[in-house]
Amino acid sequence: MDLAVAVIIGAAFGAIVSSLVDDIITPALLTPALKAVGAENISQLKWGEIKYGNFLAAVIKFLVIALAIFSLIKTLNSFKKKEEIVAAGPSSTDQLLIEIRDELRSGK
Repeated sequence: MDLAVAVIIGAAFGAIVSSLVDDIITPALLTPALKAVGAENISQLKWGEIKYGNFLAAVIKFLVIALAIFSLIKTLNSFKKKEEIVAAGPSSTDQLLIEIRDELRSGK
């Protein structure tokens, strides 16, 4: 069940990133470069017969997704470490050693 939810959310996130790159990042950042080479769309970028525009868009999408996943995992790990610090108490071995020490001090 969790895997199905992850796949659905991943597909939706992929669509969001595609829209972000195609509709916002590419026009905002690459418009001057596209005009300089005489292209209207990133997919029209090519060097000879090699069309590198779609590859460039895929790399940008990958970097956006990688940054988002990195940030999410880093945030989750920081919360997990805080929970471990709060929940961590003496281990069973440490607890046993504490009891032995206390009994030896009391002289029983």
